[in-house]
Amino acid sequence: MSNPALATTDSPAAPLPVHRWTVSEVLALYDLPLMDLLFRAQQVHRAHFNANDIQRSTLLSVKTGGCSEDCSYCSQSARYDTELGRERLMPVDEVVAAARQAKEKGASRFCMGAAWRGPKEQDLERVMEMVREVKALGMQTCVTLGMLKDGQAQKLKEAGLDYYNHNLDTDKEFYGQLIKSHSHDDRLDTLDQVRDAGINVCSGGIIGMGETRKNRAALIVQLANLPTPPESVPINNLVPIPGTPLADVPALDPFEFVRTIAAARICMPTSWVRLSAGRQAMSDELQALCFLAGANSMFYGDHLLTTGNPEADRDDALFARLGLRAV
Repeated sequence: MSNPALATTDSPAAPLPVHRWTVSEVLALYDLPLMDLLFRAQQVHRAHFNANDIQRSTLLSVKTGGCSEDCSYCSQSARYDTELGRERLMPVDEVVAAARQAKEKGASRFCMGAAWRGPKEQDLERVMEMVREVKALGMQTCVTLGMLKDGQAQKLKEAGLDYYNHNLDTDKEFYGQLIKSHSHDDRLDTLDQVRDAGINVCSGGIIGMGETRKNRAALIVQLANLPTPPESVPINNLVPIPGTPLADVPALDPFEFVRTIAAARICMPTSWVRLSAGRQAMSDELQALCFLAGANSMFYGDHLLTTGNPEADRDDALFARLGLRAV
């Protein structure tokens, strides 16, 4: 009988029985010899996805800077002197043109980010128009707009939104050291509204902000043990921004980042695990290790919200060298 853990199929397998993860269990994954951890993560990955398929998404900042929040890592906070200019919400036609260009370059999902604590109703109407227009191009749509008020998630659903991104960033214990303008529970409340509206959840975290391995494990546990795990899990490697409180945080050991990808894959077998911010500084070899660990999604294009991203030509060359297929 064939081993389902070694299968390579184009469609996800039937879901496994739900397992409630504990922090000690995830720490035990981190403590495995790296080759053993990668082998286990790759087995889980192949049971649910084609191991050579990588989803390509493009992220556009549709409203930049001037955010009232105090997230310690973020260049868009109005509280920090990061030399990032403040820009108004982009016109819909410019957003659609950017989405069309992204599709032509091979992106299948288009993500739109706005630097707000939460959207005002008049701004939400324009974002809904963006969603409808991008959806009409045949692309999946995702937005990240901050915290949502009652009824706003339902409006986005009616506009055709596929995914809503709202990262937990880190675990509840470490969260208060990074952000004081809102609580960890506020983020969970928004995720509940998104899920209740029938929108797919995109939620992950940022690694390398000075947190401990236990904090990283607890973040994975929090995500994996949601009533339904996020369909999309972005894992960001901190890009230190001059002028922010985290500008001088020491760089994370790259193998610890790979371990985090692997642990996320094992704990959330059917989720798309995305290489997000920080990829510009990664070697091709490190990215390949992340794909081996179970990452199967990436941001594709020259920029993320306000930080650089590997150029599309470099990504195309990497895909060719590794025999990967964009989906």
